[in-house]
Amino acid sequence: MTRRSALAAAVAAALVLLPAPARAAAADTLTVVTLNLWNDQHGWPARLRRIVAELRAIRSDVLCLQEVLQNPSLPNQAATLADSLGMSWHFASVDDSTRAKRYGNAILARHPVLRTDDVKLRPLDDWRVATHVRIAFAGRAVDVYDTHLHHTREGGAIRAAQVRDLLAFVDSTRGDGQLVLAGDFNAQAGAPELRPLASRYADAWWVVHPRATPDEAATLNPLLGESRGQIDHVFVPRGRGRALAPAACEVLFRSCGPDRVWASDHFGVLA
Repeated sequence: MTRRSALAAAVAAALVLLPAPARAAAADTLTVVTLNLWNDQHGWPARLRRIVAELRAIRSDVLCLQEVLQNPSLPNQAATLADSLGMSWHFASVDDSTRAKRYGNAILARHPVLRTDDVKLRPLDDWRVATHVRIAFAGRAVDVYDTHLHHTREGGAIRAAQVRDLLAFVDSTRGDGQLVLAGDFNAQAGAPELRPLASRYADAWWVVHPRATPDEAATLNPLLGESRGQIDHVFVPRGRGRALAPAACEVLFRSCGPDRVWASDHFGVLA
């Protein structure tokens, strides 16, 4: 049986690691997963079955997705996952809503949605957006943000500009409750372009695993041609009091399934 644990966000205080039975019974914890779907590449129907099976067992409260695709022959991937998992979904794209082909991010939620917002990140021809969903959870509002930054190694300056847009977007839309910021940042946690973000937000993985090796932290799948690295992150605001305090974090989909199907060219982060 695949080992699973949860990075849970205790709304009043902290993120805690719980085994599956305890997690199901804990009404005051929030579980979050972020995953780059790799759009429809490499046999999407088989990958979809693998992803759904794993996420059904986890039953996360929130699912942040990147590289979500829809086109005339492919229903929106976020809608398909939401239907399979019994969650609501909010999708955002640079592509106009009237277009048959759209590409972007999505946030799926298992709790009432109070508000949604989106912003296009510059430059617009990079096809990047940030997505916001505020949910009602355990009697409190939780702001969840999902993004996907520029991908090239030499594109640090582009990512830096996108981080500025992202932080301004968060500041203009967040409430006064809990906050989680997740996604594919296409940069290591200590990258120069992420420093403005890192000064305000803590990476859950490194708070929980300060002595982890780069291989342990990696979220790119080298067996599918990716260079190993940690570019998928879950951030929470720094500081005590009302800010979430990370206590556990784990990487998902590190192995292929029994049918030799990988979920994606990225590993996921389970929160």
